[in-house]
Amino acid sequence: MLLGLALASAMALAGAANAPPIDWSTAQTVTVVAVEYDFVPNHLSFRHGVAYRLRLENHGAEMHEFTAPKFFRSARIRDPDKLARDGTDLVVQPHETKDLYFVPERPGHYDFICADHDWAGMTGDITVD
Repeated sequence: MLLGLALASAMALAGAANAPPIDWSTAQTVTVVAVEYDFVPNHLSFRHGVAYRLRLENHGAEMHEFTAPKFFRSARIRDPDKLARDGTDLVVQPHETKDLYFVPERPGHYDFICADHDWAGMTGDITVD
């Protein structure tokens, strides 16, 4: 039994090592604009296994956050150093734009909020097919 577990682990590691690299230059851009107090659009759809560039633009006068801990944990992030709060949100200052490259790895439904303005309805959702 232990031998079987060891073999399965070795095969999984070999499969991950042999996975084709992601061509980030082909990432599909999805732009989300943050304003007081809304995300436009606030319903996002992605396909698992496809590379995306989330472009978050803050057109407001206040700092905004794209907070989506379950989604970010379920995705492969190219540049995780751009995420704040232990990888749970993307922060944009007024009139700032940030890009985050990722590949959704698990289908599902995820919520996102502006952690400072969710009380005002600054929320949305993500569907990964």
